[in-house]
Amino acid sequence: MSKKWQSKQQFIDLLCQLVSIPSVTGSQAETWLPQFVISELESLPYFQNHKDHITLHATDDGRYFATALVKRSDKCKKTVILLSHFDVVDVADYGNLHHLAFDAKKLTAYFYKHKFEMPKEVSDDLETGDWLFGRGTMDMKCGLAMHMAMIELACNGGFDGNILLLTVPDEEVNSVGMRAAIPTLLELADTHKLTYTAVLNSEPMFSRFPGDQTKYLYTGTIGKVLPGFFCYGKETHVGEPFSGLNANYMASIINDELELNTILCEKINNEVTPPPTALIQHDLQKEYSVQVTNKAVTLFNVFMFKKPMNKLTDELKKITDTAALRIQQSFVDKASSFAALTNSETPSLHVKVYTYEELVTYAKERYGSKRIEALHQEIFEQHKQNLDDRELSITIVDQLSSLCKHLSPMIVLFFAPPFYPAVYSHEHPMIQQVMSDLNIYANSMHNILFQQVLFFNGISDLSYVGLQHSPSSIQPLIANFPLWDHGYSLPIEDLKQLDIPVLNVGPIGRDAHKWTERLDVNYTCDTLLELFPYCIQRLFDYSKSDQGC
Repeated sequence: MSKKWQSKQQFIDLLCQLVSIPSVTGSQAETWLPQFVISELESLPYFQNHKDHITLHATDDGRYFATALVKRSDKCKKTVILLSHFDVVDVADYGNLHHLAFDAKKLTAYFYKHKFEMPKEVSDDLETGDWLFGRGTMDMKCGLAMHMAMIELACNGGFDGNILLLTVPDEEVNSVGMRAAIPTLLELADTHKLTYTAVLNSEPMFSRFPGDQTKYLYTGTIGKVLPGFFCYGKETHVGEPFSGLNANYMASIINDELELNTILCEKINNEVTPPPTALIQHDLQKEYSVQVTNKAVTLFNVFMFKKPMNKLTDELKKITDTAALRIQQSFVDKASSFAALTNSETPSLHVKVYTYEELVTYAKERYGSKRIEALHQEIFEQHKQNLDDRELSITIVDQLSSLCKHLSPMIVLFFAPPFYPAVYSHEHPMIQQVMSDLNIYANSMHNILFQQVLFFNGISDLSYVGLQHSPSSIQPLIANFPLWDHGYSLPIEDLKQLDIPVLNVGPIGRDAHKWTERLDVNYTCDTLLELFPYCIQRLFDYSKSDQGC
């Protein structure tokens, strides 16, 4: 019977090995980590006898995701998927400690030695607990280590069902790995006669406010879109500013309308989506000149729970209309003041608002569908290697707007990658029963009470194991998404076919994506390592009878 990762020290050693591979999203090391996982799992006797149950899968962009299946028996169908990602964000925030960011033991020793020089909340933790520091310790290589330990238990016959480990790259940017894995999950189910009972993720608990000590379980994951607002003003010399319209000024008004605007917040029970915030803002002027910038863009992070895309698109359009009116009125007011000083006439201004879909329709009617489709394809082919998905989307909207510049000044609403559909299982009977049992068990064995959260608010790849709305419901997103089916898409019908209940049970950590990222070792090893197999077994216990072994 294999026992590689069952003790506290074995688990910590595995985690530190995973952390030591600097798998920053998009780096060469991101391709090394799944190979390490495969090699480690291949050492287990089960996989030496079932070599076809463990696979390294290539994505379209040269990265890899890994799957490892442990079957209870040849006839067993019911299967719990253990989902994790192994990429991490960059370590520039570590400053002069960046060389220790992936050496968890050395970095932790350094911080304990200098604990009174640390921020107060960090030094408080160092005084009262056992913490492991380093990039990826909490987000989310601890989750991957936990899943590898569960695979070992499954190899030893520890569960009344099948376990499928799925670990993917690129969760931190575009979720290329998880999107590529969707059809693979269906293929594995067909090949091995699997019925997916649940997807169990282990993203860490996220604090909901400073000093939050509550322990959380999540029965869903938040949705996210990235709407863009392309501002096409009117060029002019800075000596004649009222003869044109500065696109940077247009973008600033849009930012003022949207930034932290609670109109777009969605509330379910006592949970509220965080308000929108700008992630990208810049003009498109290539070099300095005294010409007023006539093109600028701003992109916003917008979260959602159950709101359909047509409603969200309408809300965004309405806010853009309001911004356009503000731009007009403010411009005219300022022009009137200047006219009073110069005894001149006040110019008029009308700012139009288009969705990307409307602009494409107009362009096709004026120039023909073939020309517009060729323009789209030419931009994609020319720039797909040197621009990321956000900038490529902006470039497409830019070129289309330039073709229709006679419509300016205008604002074009569009969507850029990534898109994360919201997924929620809080009403699923099996998830409700497992949650109840897990809380009772945790309270009796560890004196812990969990609080259920409907939506994990840190964004996760659980978004891609089902589709809560009909495929037609996201048509407003697809129609206004320049890269849809041109380098970015979701297999919508596959998502609808999967439709698997989800649950997130993860470790306690602090400061994800910060140089003080850390993991609560005692909770992870003394509590979670014992609770996790109980949770998995309960998922099997409450699965449907036709999913039996």
